[in-house]
Parts: sequence; C-alpha cells; structure tokens
Amino acid sequence: MTTDHLLEPAWERLTTALWVLDARGRILTANAAAEAFAAKTRRGLAGLDFSTFVEETGALVAHLGAERGDLPQDGEELSANGSGNASNVSGIATASTLSHFNLGPDGERPVRAVFSRWEEPRIPGSAFLVETIDLTDVLRDERRRLEAEVARANRELLRNLAHEVKNPLGGIRGAAQLLESDLTCDEDRECTGVILDEADRLTRLVERLLEPYRSAERTGPVELHELLEHVKSLIAHEFPEVAFVRDYDVSIPPVLADEGRLTQVFLNLVRNAAEALRGGAVAEPRIELRTRFVRDAFVGDVRRKRALALDVLDNGPGIPEAIRDRIFFPLVTGRAEGSGLGLSLVKSYVEEAGGSVLVESRPGRTVFRVLLPFEPAKPAASRNARNHPLGTDNDQGERN
Repeated sequence: MTTDHLLEPAWERLTTALWVLDARGRILTANAAAEAFAAKTRRGLAGLDFSTFVEETGALVAHLGAERGDLPQDGEELSANGSGNASNVSGIATASTLSHFNLGPDGERPVRAVFSRWEEPRIPGSAFLVETIDLTDVLRDERRRLEAEVARANRELLRNLAHEVKNPLGGIRGAAQLLESDLTCDEDRECTGVILDEADRLTRLVERLLEPYRSAERTGPVELHELLEHVKSLIAHEFPEVAFVRDYDVSIPPVLADEGRLTQVFLNLVRNAAEALRGGAVAEPRIELRTRFVRDAFVGDVRRKRALALDVLDNGPGIPEAIRDRIFFPLVTGRAEGSGLGLSLVKSYVEEAGGSVLVESRPGRTVFRVLLPFEPAKPAASRNARNHPLGTDNDQGERN
C-alpha cells in the first residue's frame, strides 16, 4: 500500500528529491521531485530497496542504528570510502554521503544523499527521510571554471611564446638568405634551403597560434546549411572515399554569426573526422552532418530555452582515451603529423561566439557538437541561399 497521500503539500512543491524509508532501507513513498529524478512513479518506487539507487544505503542505515535505536556519535565518519559524515543535531540523527544515483540504463548522476532519522506517525513504519541533492550542475560548472582557467593560462602562454619565437625566426631566415647568396656549392645551398623551409614552417605554426587573437569577430547573417554544404564539398574533394550523410532541420533560419570563423570551425572538425577515417581505419568510412534545435541546454555558461546544435559524427576508431579530456588544449593531438591547434582554434572561436563545443567518443562513433545561441537574422538581411539538397537522410550513403 502506498502512502503518497500522506505527504504534506509543501513537500510536493520542493524541487529537492525526498524519500521516506522504512527501518530496512526500503522506500515507503517519495515526493514529486523524487519521481522525476528516478523517472519512476511513486507506486513503482514503493517497496524498492533504496540501495538500488544509492549503494551506501545499507551501511548508513546500519550505522544510524534504525533497528537498534542507537544514535551515532557526533561527527563520526560513516562510509567506507571516507565521503560520509554523521551528526546528532537537536536530537535528530543525520548522515550524508557523496555518491552516484543509479538510473539503470540511463546511467548515473552524482548526488549528495542526506539520511535523517525520521519517524512520522502518519506514515506507519517510517524510519528515515532521505534528501538527494543532484550535483551534476555543480560539478559541471566547477569543471568548466577549471577548464576556462587552464584555457586562459594556455592561451596567454602560447601567445607570449609565439611572439618570442617569431622575432628570432625572422633573423634566422634573413641570415640564411644572405648565406645562400654567397654559396656556390649545391650541397651547401641545399643546407640553407632546409633552414629556410624549416623557418617558414615554424613561421606558419606561429601564425596559427596567433590567429585567434588577431581578427575581431564580424557578425552577419549566415545560412548554416549552405555553410555546411560548402565545407562538405571541400572535404569530399580531398577525401573521395568518405560517404557523407546530411540530416538537416530545414526550419533553421539564417543566424547572426561570423561566417569566416564558423567556416573554419567546421572545416577543422570535418577534416579531423575525415583524417580519422583515412587509411582503411573502417570498411565503410562515413561522416554525418546534422543540425537541430535543442531546448533547455547550457550554451557557454548560460542555460537557454532554445539553442542550435550542429553535429559532426564519424564512424572512425575514436579519440584515444589518454587525450580525450585534453583534446581541446593547444598542441594536444592524436596524430603524429598533427599540430594540435585545430581543435583549440575551434574551441576559441565557438566560445567567443557565446557557444560551447562538446565531444563524445568511443570506437565506431565520435560526435563533436557545436552549441550556439539562437539569434535569427532579419529575413531582409539574409543572402540568397544556393540550391542544395536538404532534409532528413535525403542522401544517406552518398559517396563523393
């Protein structure tokens, strides 16, 4: 028998998930927030062992002494992993732990679970009130803050390093040219040629390091699907063995953005995907370009009701796990011939536009998602779009 009718109306209005357990840690009832959190009805939750969701339930229930009537000592550690604590404040025994809430096939969420001794006469058998506080947003914000600090430090370091390298390079190149003009032996001139070529290569690398700091953003109306088609045509010509699939939401209107920077963003992403598929990495190499409206999404540091998601998917071997968390840092690359600057530039340009770039990768499926704030351009200001095929899976399996 469920006891959901006995919950006070105020509990139902709380956004924090609350659970009432019996002395053995089984769920008697829960509030609406708990139903939403577990994606189960109250009736479906009743009778389940709460350890199904929070693994440490058994240890906490035993330690609080629900069946013995014992109270924990003030400040005593509870959990085996050292993440819990207990107290007895105003005669109310409480215990808390940092854990993960098991959502079954949907994964898990980081939570702080607070257990309190709580015997409510209106709910027969009640022994505990548990509050589960979702830490997903907190941990995500902290991770983003740390990533932003690291990115700022890296950018400042690289900018200073690039300036320090660029000036000596000019002197080295000039000296090599003067030396070459005085040489008559072909072998000696070949050596100065190597110096000039390497100086030019380093100069190009320095230019790429400085690129994000030079040009100011220039916004205007951009037809995203036309831009993606342009990128596709360039990469398809370079990698004819790759099949392209387009899955576009044709309702997306022209948006205000920097077309040059967005083009560079998707050239880098799509070229990286194509290079990951090169050399027979998979039997049928495929890249999918997908656009969608998304709702209630974090874009940058802001939760937006509506945003644009532009995805680049490939069926390659995936990003090596060793560099997956650092893939957007400058000079980090999974390819021996890579410079490690392409994705760093992608992140810089997208974030300067107020957006975010995310990645999920496993063998056989890698997805780079660019999230942009939705700012439609005025129809009169948009340029005429060239004719190109649009729609969902309108050319699946097309080879170029």
